[in-house]
Amino acid sequence: MSKVKIGVQASTIKKSFEEVGPYETLKKLHEIGYNSIEISQVATTPENIAQIQKATADFGMEIASMTAALKPQMPGGESLTTDYDKIVADCKAVGTDLLRIGILPFDAMASLDKVLEFCKDANEVTHKLKEDGITLYYHNHHIEFRKYDGKFLLDIIREKAPLLGFELDVHWVQRGGANPLEVIKDYKGKVELIHLKDYRIAAIPDEAFDALYKGEHAKFMAAFTDVIQFAELGTGSLPLKDIIEESIASGVRYLLVEQDDTYGVDPFESLKISRDYLLELGYGNLF
Repeated sequence: MSKVKIGVQASTIKKSFEEVGPYETLKKLHEIGYNSIEISQVATTPENIAQIQKATADFGMEIASMTAALKPQMPGGESLTTDYDKIVADCKAVGTDLLRIGILPFDAMASLDKVLEFCKDANEVTHKLKEDGITLYYHNHHIEFRKYDGKFLLDIIREKAPLLGFELDVHWVQRGGANPLEVIKDYKGKVELIHLKDYRIAAIPDEAFDALYKGEHAKFMAAFTDVIQFAELGTGSLPLKDIIEESIASGVRYLLVEQDDTYGVDPFESLKISRDYLLELGYGNLF
């Protein structure tokens, strides 16, 4: 039987964490059928960590992974550079050995030299974390599919930070113009976390056509080019069954359902829609 588990990325329901706290949020998540979660965009205060511990014990849930920045992304923000011991302690407290960097540091987006600096620092902290029993992963967006001298930035990061693992986000890979299936194959052995979300081309809104008829062509074209949406699984164009099968074959441990924006739909309902689709595909045993 496959050891892969399907869970949720916490950022999808971050408002619930803020409004009712981790315990009630994880209870509701468990009630709709998810039993694994990656913690992200959730304050890791002692109170929240305690609630996460209680919820996982009470509901038989598990924490797939935690999240940390390499360096503070905002004043006072936690990071592996400034709060290493706390981050390691939090991982151990909630029972996970996986930690992920959720985005390329903003300053590293400015130049390739800054990316190379990030790679050096990330590789060093990955080595340090290994000694503490934790593996570090890097989560991609679309900007990693910009090319430098013929190489994707994602491949440069893999080359220059060889100890670092990867958390591949199939929607962002697609948005970057690459093939998620091929990228998963190429990164086999480097990936234990996959973000599942669909890629949907939405309808052009009526307001854009109103603008067109008024002669506001620029406004219409802006809407025309901005029709890509994050989507519930099964409502977009990604070959999700093939992606899941390739992920399983590649040795992934967690497939994490995420939706960056639900466009007015209740996030828990969006997660339920995605879960129902995964059940239709025959993956009920992975929950």
